[in-house]
Amino acid sequence: MLYLELFLSFVMIGFTSFGGMSMIPLINDEMLSHGWMTAQEVADIVAIAEMTPGPLGLNCATFAGMRTGGVMGAAAASVGVLLPSLTLCLIAAIFMERFKESKLMGHALYGIRPVCIGMIAAVVIQQSMANYAGTWLLGMSWHALIIGAVALVLLIVLKWSVPKTITVSAALGLLFGVLFG
Repeated sequence: MLYLELFLSFVMIGFTSFGGMSMIPLINDEMLSHGWMTAQEVADIVAIAEMTPGPLGLNCATFAGMRTGGVMGAAAASVGVLLPSLTLCLIAAIFMERFKESKLMGHALYGIRPVCIGMIAAVVIQQSMANYAGTWLLGMSWHALIIGAVALVLLIVLKWSVPKTITVSAALGLLFGVLFG
């Protein structure tokens, strides 16, 4: 029953999101509403999924399924999240040629953009609260804020690659954990 629930949950997530970061609030809601994970566990899964190669939504589904139902759970969640994309891509490929010049299609795509931006903003706020709100000084996790600021400087100012930045951030996390644990 758990595997079917995971499959159906991720089919619903796949059909109601636009992939990538827009899936995170839906995954979070599903995991919390079923009691499969805590908010912190979902935040950890997202962090791991962002660091691993491949699509974020698929990685989140695989890790969430693994955490919830082992290898079979990972398979059920992964197939569930991929099925809508595969189905919709096949249908879109068939009909896109016919409607590519349609004004209605252009207007629909124009309306979808702000929704995507809003969903990404919601993810940023939600993940910031999960990662930076803590029980330390003034309710903020100053260690996480420092690591985030360092990563921002490395990526934006110094133009470091993502793997190098992740490595430095992980090292800082380990250092802070050992020093201030």
